[in-house]
Amino acid sequence: MLVGKVVGSIVSTRKSEKLVGNKFMVVELAERMGAGNQMVAIDEIGAGIGEYVLLATGSAARVGCNQADAPIDAAIVGIIDDGRQWMQK
Repeated sequence: MLVGKVVGSIVSTRKSEKLVGNKFMVVELAERMGAGNQMVAIDEIGAGIGEYVLLATGSAARVGCNQADAPIDAAIVGIIDDGRQWMQK
């Protein structure tokens, strides 16, 4: 899993039908993961802008969203309640 901070959202009206109904968030990876790198992740748990999150990538992202046949490469699978000190180093 990766750690990141939600920095924005994306709206896409035209997309694969397997992605319809999903919320897309822009996540900036934690400094130790290569700060400045951003990725788009599916969000089924309701993370908001400014929250620190756990990300699953690759096939784990599809499994985490229960969408094994959807074109998903990153998914927010948790919201971090504690550990922000680690994020700020």
